[in-house]
Amino acid sequence: MGVSARDLPAHAGIALASRWRDFEVLETGDGMKKERWGDITLVRPDPQVIWPRLAPDWGKVDALYHRNSEGGGRWEFRRQLPESWTIGYDALKFRIHPTSFKHTGLFPEQAANWDWFSARIRSAGRPIRVLNLFGYTGGATVAAAAAGAQVCHVDAAKGMVQWCRDNAALSGLADAPIRYLVDDCMKFVERERRRENRYEAVIMDPPSYGRGKSGEIWKLEDDLFGLVGAACALLSDTPLFVLINAYTTGLSPTVLANILGRHAPRGGRISCGEVALPVTHGGTLLPCGTFGRWES
Repeated sequence: MGVSARDLPAHAGIALASRWRDFEVLETGDGMKKERWGDITLVRPDPQVIWPRLAPDWGKVDALYHRNSEGGGRWEFRRQLPESWTIGYDALKFRIHPTSFKHTGLFPEQAANWDWFSARIRSAGRPIRVLNLFGYTGGATVAAAAAGAQVCHVDAAKGMVQWCRDNAALSGLADAPIRYLVDDCMKFVERERRRENRYEAVIMDPPSYGRGKSGEIWKLEDDLFGLVGAACALLSDTPLFVLINAYTTGLSPTVLANILGRHAPRGGRISCGEVALPVTHGGTLLPCGTFGRWES
């Protein structure tokens, strides 16, 4: 493991998720973003939005999330909405449900990463086994499965794993080779290493802070380096890619590239940058996190 000087990271800049039809960032400003999810319009807080809005008000809004001083918040529904609804990205389908933590069950900017790794899976010309850690509701899992991969989806939250199953079924992938596991990601990786199971690709989308199903504490700045190393040790003799996505505010993409530089197989290419969404009104981009990629 490890890379030479010629394998040093190339900054890819912005990976833009610009092919959505069922989703759109309409406007941003004053710490908020206005989004269209199908035919439903939501306004939610976003800490990256430190500029003022262009219009004096948001216009028609179906629901607005209010953050409180304790760190939580609540939804204000301005019309009755269904408990959940479905949006599509190409052939993929996702169930959308506003949660008490402002999220909707999907991070649309990740479509930029889905497109990147799906192209590599399809062009590999061989069976590809993908390990998806912190898999959440399965956006990356269903994208990889739709591209033809066998996927192991791991998340510590039982509800998120079930949501992934729902999204796979909606996308016509109910019978796809997807293994669903409710588990602590680090413990699972360690067990896979002892079992000598191998994968051609690893995807991970770790939180800044979290707890495992048995109360294990995860802190990205303390635990990411070791997890990437352990996960890269699961790569087969013919690895295809490793993808790290991170939402931690202030985390440089170069940090992710440096970690991959320590752990990824020799001879590949490392790139890093930001994922972003276009904003319809104002002509700006909304930054949505960082990525680090290694590819053979």
